[in-house]
Amino acid sequence: MKNSERSFARRIDLTSLQLFVAVCELGSIGRAAEREFIAASAVSKRLSDLEATVDTALLYRHSRGVTLTPAGESLLHHARNVLYGLERMQGELSEYADGVRGHVRIHANMSAIVQFLPEDLGVFAREHNQIKIDLQEHLSPDVLSAVAEGTADIGICTLGNNGATSATQTTVQLSQGNVQLQHRAYREDRLVVVVPEQHALAERESVAFAEVLEWDIVSLHAGSSISLTMRAAAATAGHALHQRIQVTSLDAMCRMIDNGLGIGLLPDRAFELMHGVGHLRAVHLSDDWARRELRVVARDFEALPVTTRLLVEHLCPAGAATTTHSPA
Repeated sequence: MKNSERSFARRIDLTSLQLFVAVCELGSIGRAAEREFIAASAVSKRLSDLEATVDTALLYRHSRGVTLTPAGESLLHHARNVLYGLERMQGELSEYADGVRGHVRIHANMSAIVQFLPEDLGVFAREHNQIKIDLQEHLSPDVLSAVAEGTADIGICTLGNNGATSATQTTVQLSQGNVQLQHRAYREDRLVVVVPEQHALAERESVAFAEVLEWDIVSLHAGSSISLTMRAAAATAGHALHQRIQVTSLDAMCRMIDNGLGIGLLPDRAFELMHGVGHLRAVHLSDDWARRELRVVARDFEALPVTTRLLVEHLCPAGAATTTHSPA
């Protein structure tokens, strides 16, 4: 950290940041003062001192309250991250007193969570019962952003169309700029077309996606990697994609398909795990893009805490190559 950065960090007061966030959330110095049990004049003084510290106006003050300047919007974003980080630190440190010896924060997409992580994390948890695992499900682009921003230690997702991808580098862009991420191979799956047993495609062994476009599609929500991939493939084929129904879970998709509302794309292992949800068949997609790679993503694998590196080593095959990714 440069001397100028240290000086700035020392001049930022956490109480002032908390009050600034409260004023922004309530839109009023007076209401923030009431909520925080402090005099309005003291809040106003702290905000003025904060503006002097950052050397720019943070709030527009008017008779009805306050609104944020562009600089204030930026500070609000960072202030919330700082305060959230402190809350998380307090929570994690308190658990160390109860015997926890490490935390791993993971964000993963639905495909990884449904198909592979229950067994993999279950084995790891039994071998390392003093390491706490915090797992959240997110769309693949959001997984990458979380790792880039430090909200997650590692992410598990498909890289797909997120930024520029090559054998050695893939780029993810954040509003704050590009952040280089590393990734390692985790698992592979293959997309299949799920249809009712009586459907015209049900007896086929494989089908090209161009043929699938003739039917209505039941899909996952628009930001999912499968939905994004389908839209890109339809555009390449020069054919409209008829997504009539969008759902947020794989079992809901299967039930919609079983009731004749369309056909859909699922990862092969996920469909096997959905066995019993309706009278359905899975037909292999012949397109090359139907084979997908799930990757473990981190800012820097070597810089991860020991407990997180243990989990990465458990999830990734020994000697798995590390490549670099810049988030989008």
